Amino acid sequence: MPVKARRSPAPPPHKSYLDVAAMIAAPGTVVLGLLYYFGNQYNEAYYRAFGVPLSDLPLSIQAVLARSPQAVFFPVWVLLVCGLLVLLVLGWLGHALARPENAGRRRTAYRALLAVGLLLGVVGGYPVFFRDDLFTFLPAGWPRGLLPTLVVALGASLAFFAVQVRLGQHDPGRRNRRVRDADRLWLVSGALLLGLLILSLFNGMSRYAAMAGGTQAESDADSGMRRYPAVEVLSRLRLVHHATDIDFEDLGAGAGPYRYRYRNFRLLLKTPTRFYLVPYYGGYKDSVTVVLPDDDGTVRVVMKGSVR
Repeated sequence: MPVKARRSPAPPPHKSYLDVAAMIAAPGTVVLGLLYYFGNQYNEAYYRAFGVPLSDLPLSIQAVLARSPQAVFFPVWVLLVCGLLVLLVLGWLGHALARPENAGRRRTAYRALLAVGLLLGVVGGYPVFFRDDLFTFLPAGWPRGLLPTLVVALGASLAFFAVQVRLGQHDPGRRNRRVRDADRLWLVSGALLLGLLILSLFNGMSRYAAMAGGTQAESDADSGMRRYPAVEVLSRLRLVHHATDIDFEDLGAGAGPYRYRYRNFRLLLKTPTRFYLVPYYGGYKDSVTVVLPDDDGTVRVVMKGSVR
């Protein structure tokens, strides 16, 4: 009998340059979106500490992205280190449970890991996502901002690992229909646990970005706002403000329309209609933000010899 020629498998479809570009651009867009969000959280918390309304922030996309490394570098580094340690430990544990002599311990192990993971991830997730005031006993700074989120992420990781151990108990070639139906539920549970893990990491990054912005504002205020340009204020009328350590000088009627001069201000922010000025002061607790209209008919803000 003639032997039929075996057909070679069809070659994979050729991907166009647009398909390849879409595969590269889609993750990049997500990353840029996250960087913009965390940078915006940082900036909002920073200027909120000085009393600047969020609606007055005229920050461009480039300015927000430029601040994002300050908001995400440390938490990303912590999450990568902790994630590496957890993966190494779970990988070693999974390898040990996969041995034939540990088959009896596998069920006990995944049940214990699932219980601990759900306790940390689900029960511990409530105060993390909804009650920030429950962590006042933790030291201020990154422990209060990141530690509760790391606990929830650890719980979700342990529970997800328990699901993987449970699904790896049976030989796929000998599963009956009831086992397959049960495994589908376990797969759905694993997907939900991954969602909980991603949500906890996103929440922790967002909280840390806001905390870092407020902390940086206090640090800048305590150091005399040295990162901001010094300005002088020339005014037709005497200004009423509560800032301390501001040098005032009456130039006299012969100095022109802008008779009064104020020194020792720093330009915190310029919006299309306002100047937000802060003085040289000795600490954040005594900080005062002076808001002046951007109106050359009333005041002029002079910076480095140029009129703003």
